[in-house]
Amino acid sequence: MSAPRTPAVADPLVVPAGTTAADAVAAAGLPTTGPKAVVVVRDASGRLRDLDWQPELDTDVTPVAIDEPDGLNVLRHSAAHVLAQAVQDIFPEAKLGIGPPIDNGFYYDFDVPKPFQPEDLQKLEKRMQEIVKAGQSFRRREYKSLEEAKVELADEPYKLELVDLKGDVDADEVMEVGHGELTHYDNVDKDGKRVWGDLCRGPHLPKTRLIPAFKLMRSAAAYWRGSEKNPQLQRIYGTAWPSRDELKAYLNRLAEAERRDHRKLGTELDLFSFPDEIGSGLVVFHPKGGIIKREMEDYVRARHIEEGFQYVSSPHITKEGLFHTSGHLPYYKDTMFPPMELEGANYYLKAMNCPMHNLIFRSRGRSYRELPLRFFEFGTVYRYEKSGVVHGLTRVRGLTQDDSHSYVTAEQAPGEIKHLLNFVRSLLDDFGLDDYYLELSTRDPKSDKFIGSDEQWAVATKVLEDVAAESGLELVLDPGGAAFYGPKISVQAKDAIGRTWQMSTIQYDFNQPARFGLEFQAADGTRQEPVMIHSAKFGSIERFFGVLVEHYAGAFPAWLAPVQVVGIPIRDDHAAYLEEFVQKLRKQGIRAEVDHSTDRMQKKIRTAQQQKIPFMAIAGDDDVNGGTVSFRYRDGSQRNGVAVDDAVAHVVEIVRSRTNVSPSFASPAGDQTSVVSS
Repeated sequence: MSAPRTPAVADPLVVPAGTTAADAVAAAGLPTTGPKAVVVVRDASGRLRDLDWQPELDTDVTPVAIDEPDGLNVLRHSAAHVLAQAVQDIFPEAKLGIGPPIDNGFYYDFDVPKPFQPEDLQKLEKRMQEIVKAGQSFRRREYKSLEEAKVELADEPYKLELVDLKGDVDADEVMEVGHGELTHYDNVDKDGKRVWGDLCRGPHLPKTRLIPAFKLMRSAAAYWRGSEKNPQLQRIYGTAWPSRDELKAYLNRLAEAERRDHRKLGTELDLFSFPDEIGSGLVVFHPKGGIIKREMEDYVRARHIEEGFQYVSSPHITKEGLFHTSGHLPYYKDTMFPPMELEGANYYLKAMNCPMHNLIFRSRGRSYRELPLRFFEFGTVYRYEKSGVVHGLTRVRGLTQDDSHSYVTAEQAPGEIKHLLNFVRSLLDDFGLDDYYLELSTRDPKSDKFIGSDEQWAVATKVLEDVAAESGLELVLDPGGAAFYGPKISVQAKDAIGRTWQMSTIQYDFNQPARFGLEFQAADGTRQEPVMIHSAKFGSIERFFGVLVEHYAGAFPAWLAPVQVVGIPIRDDHAAYLEEFVQKLRKQGIRAEVDHSTDRMQKKIRTAQQQKIPFMAIAGDDDVNGGTVSFRYRDGSQRNGVAVDDAVAHVVEIVRSRTNVSPSFASPAGDQTSVVSS
């Protein structure tokens, strides 16, 4: 899921020299309480400032409300401080880690003798409510030296480590140090007495009372600074919102998300599993899940052929040197499985397909007449994701990409990217994920992880940006998020309950063709270097599958459903009649079966509903005598007495239409004669 993307725009203010930002906010009549309260200001450099900040000169600032993205981060980081204060109040032996805001909430890490229990979270939440109600003020102060900080923080080993690292940490996550300063925030009571404090670069809310709605969600183990080489701490997750109504709405969304959790539904619908005997993050698809996966593969294979791609295939392992040539080693070494030594050489499990496709391109001479040359494969790759981030199908260690690479001239690149983006959009639309925007990931000029010249990056980024703008879709920038070899566009799709998922990607690569010495003969006879464009339409089949499960809450469209029709006899002697009906459906390519279990009819209907089967075909004496069946749909509506041939036509029409709307009595096909209440 993604955080809110577009900050609110407010009229700028001037903070006169020697006064506070709070004075300017009050003079402008802006709200200082409630769900629209201004909680910080942004100066001309873009830096967020506390409301008690006093500039030395008259300074233009922009007020930031608590419901804006930056305001929400300040709210949630302030709530993390209140949590840390509560923890040290109740568990004085606790040592402090870090407490950043995250999407929809915050966390704080603690070194404690034993893991937190659910009853501990209840005690902590109660103590947090007391701190909030007390109306403590957050007061910033700057350390005069590193030595002063170390003396004050002598009992906090993790904070001391951050002081020593000062500036050499991820400033987007660790809010303790940064901006070239070393600062501390004290919590001060109404009498001006310091009651608690924490190393922090801020900013914070003016007072704890401005935390109107929060909840502690869960605790988990987490390695200090994300490294398995470091001590394991206890992390408490929480959420905070500008109003109780927003908190309630968020908790309702969580409950709905839990109902849709693909890991839970994968078990209930018998789609897939992750056997311990195989290993973490490695999935096996069961027969029903295999049907959906096959439908996805058949669809995207046919679409690639229609779009001018040629199918290729490559092995699962390769010699180490290939990934040095491509540049992936050492950039991605930490996310690759360790090498295997065979016959005096190191072999790696394949983590990406592109180097092998480059070898196919290089296997013989190429002419400009062949370009665009498009390769595609279902390439299974293996990535050593840390155990803490492996998550069902959406973050796995073994994944199959519908991976493609287009080799084009520089002049062809804009047209090819447009072609790929249209391909991606049509695919997402076909699977019912039709609400999306684009994200453009660019190079961080301060980082050394990117290769290539400034000019190459500028050209590649401009091509992607122009195509994205021409598409008419919303475009959001992701500075620093590019791959080491070039910028990329990713499609961010919203599911049925508004969560955003990164799906398809298109990447412009001007580095690998040079590293592999790829050439084609141009029209003038010269040898020229192609541009390589990476694209994955599903991204990975596993991740896309997981998103689909959650998007549809397991109730797949009829064309995707593992079982499309189940025949339910009212009595056992009606089963043979339904078998004949099912055979007619199977001849039309419909996945149909008869429930021959010993359960009573109503139990069979409940089972079919739990399995989210689109069509239930019920038959009793009247149907057998009249040559009909009665349909019951997932929404509980029913259509009775449909002639068998019409019933077959009705199912076939719905399935072949590839509609993503579940069939019901209101479906356009078939004889709509009656509705029976569910």
